Amino acid sequence: MILNEKFILSNGVEIPKLGLGTWEISNEKAAQAVIDAVNLGYRHIDSAQAYSNENGVGDGVRACQVQREELFITSKLDAAIKSYQGAISSIDASLQRFGLDYLDLMLIHSPKPWMEFHQDERYFEGNREVWRAFEEAYRAGKLRAIGVSNFQKEDIENILDACTVKPMVNQILAHISNTPLELIQYSRAQGMLVEAYSPMAHGELMKNQSVVKMAEKYGVSVPQLSIRYCLQLGLLPLPKTANPLHMKNNAEVEFEIATEDMQILQTIEQIKDYGEFSKFPVFGRKLK
Repeated sequence: MILNEKFILSNGVEIPKLGLGTWEISNEKAAQAVIDAVNLGYRHIDSAQAYSNENGVGDGVRACQVQREELFITSKLDAAIKSYQGAISSIDASLQRFGLDYLDLMLIHSPKPWMEFHQDERYFEGNREVWRAFEEAYRAGKLRAIGVSNFQKEDIENILDACTVKPMVNQILAHISNTPLELIQYSRAQGMLVEAYSPMAHGELMKNQSVVKMAEKYGVSVPQLSIRYCLQLGLLPLPKTANPLHMKNNAEVEFEIATEDMQILQTIEQIKDYGEFSKFPVFGRKLK
């Protein structure tokens, strides 16, 4: 069962191959979502400072009746923080909100502040400062692993040129119809595990008849096909849901997509409209 399988990060830390994404799950509902997920066998929960639900996720961790060391908890540093001292303070604030002594993984949420996501400035110096704070927290045992999110090749190179601890993870937008293979391969070549957020493209794949027909061919749901697709590419999918039925369905991916079908799924025309989620910078909107 996929919930029992793990990847091993470059520093030897084990990370469950399927995680529960918690974006857009409110702080009030986050604890129950964590409890429901853990009851179904999930051990990997992905949060972020920007989600405003760290407190609720922490409540769920304490209430789920599974030992803390059996769980893998991720958060992400607010994208606007681009200073050493700001990052140090923010890491400690996250630990306080979670009510935890350590996090299993922390990521820089974006190489640029969200309001400037589509602008040219890459914040190279700021990201190096943040990374220095991450390394310090990692060595202090506050973070068991550290990484980045939404980083392109040049952003990763900037960190690698100055770091003493290499990033262990790059979490990116990746799904059927949007598979940045060059970035995935580059990240892996640097020893990074690639995580895939929005593996179902926020439900937009449900509207794609080619994907629907492929799912029918295998007798699975579109979410199951989407998650299996990521897994077969060696990615770690992070489907988000607060619905226990969906959590259960998302974890039932014990089937194999044939090589020729994987190739078809990789070449499906890229989604350019994410519906209501198109308002967010990572899905295309240029904020002013």
